[in-house]
Amino acid sequence: MTMSTGRATAGRHSASAPPGGAPAIVADELVKTYGQVEALAGLGFTVPAGTVFGLLGPNGAGKSTTIKILTTLSRPTSGAASVAGIDVLRRPNDVRRTIGVVTQGSGTDPMATGRENLLLAGRIHGMRGKPVRARVDELLERFGLAEAAKRVVRTYSGGMQRKLDVAMGLVHSPQVLFLDEPTTGLDPQARAEMWAEIGRLTSHERLTVMLTTHYLEEADHLADRLLIVDRGRAVAQGSPEQLKSELRGDAVVIELSPEADLAADLARARAAIGGLAGAREVTVEGRTIRTRVDHGASAVPAVLAALEKESVPVAAVTVARPALDDVYLRHTGRSFAAAEGRAA
Repeated sequence: MTMSTGRATAGRHSASAPPGGAPAIVADELVKTYGQVEALAGLGFTVPAGTVFGLLGPNGAGKSTTIKILTTLSRPTSGAASVAGIDVLRRPNDVRRTIGVVTQGSGTDPMATGRENLLLAGRIHGMRGKPVRARVDELLERFGLAEAAKRVVRTYSGGMQRKLDVAMGLVHSPQVLFLDEPTTGLDPQARAEMWAEIGRLTSHERLTVMLTTHYLEEADHLADRLLIVDRGRAVAQGSPEQLKSELRGDAVVIELSPEADLAADLARARAAIGGLAGAREVTVEGRTIRTRVDHGASAVPAVLAALEKESVPVAAVTVARPALDDVYLRHTGRSFAAAEGRAA
């Protein structure tokens, strides 16, 4: 079976553990410091078995640090964690046998073939003979790599290499799969194919998938539940729909013209919009002003009239339903793009 580009559905209708079942991952007050830098500041969460759980945050938010602790590659400064019911500090070797890990960078040997890479990964996990060959054949078919199985990996496209990375993480049939930024650098088609396969993993492999990403669309598309992380802390948690539904009404976004007197016009615009009936959560970022209203389309004429009265030059006004960027803005006071820029 090759990978399709259709919308992933398994992640939203997964074969999760029965009610009352043990969670797949538990993190309890994780703290990690590097000298004077606090990468994690008491992060805690629980991941139900059989679900896709997303860690969403800008670069530098603490996502990769969390993954390193849960996969036994790093020890927390304080706090505790377990994966598949196994304490990551007391029994790290047992955790490693239970998990699959796909890091941001490729772990393949570029001079070996796709089949050779998968066979080696299986043998590292103690698989031998017919079982490992059968599993390799199964994964090559599933990820659409069977025809390229005898080619050396350095001839693969970026999307093919990423598929192979995920297949290597699955070769030993783990209970929990960690995907750290799995689609970074992929073109749109390859990203869509990867989304489709990640969505199927919980049903086909009965897997729990923990996904880190800084793509808002990816988190919205794939995750059953999301934890939004900012500066090493959890700022919001729930399903994407739950998080967005907490934001009543529509977002109205006003972009000032390039010729605007930024300081003076922004101050007048913010005061004018803030004085409108029904306008709330007014924020300013660069030349952009955002506010929330109950009915976006009907509010736009009043917004434009208020800005015209104050002689504020406007380039564009847009209205949108709540999105994850709005959730992030509400909980952190800045947009996701701005947080990414500051991290960079």
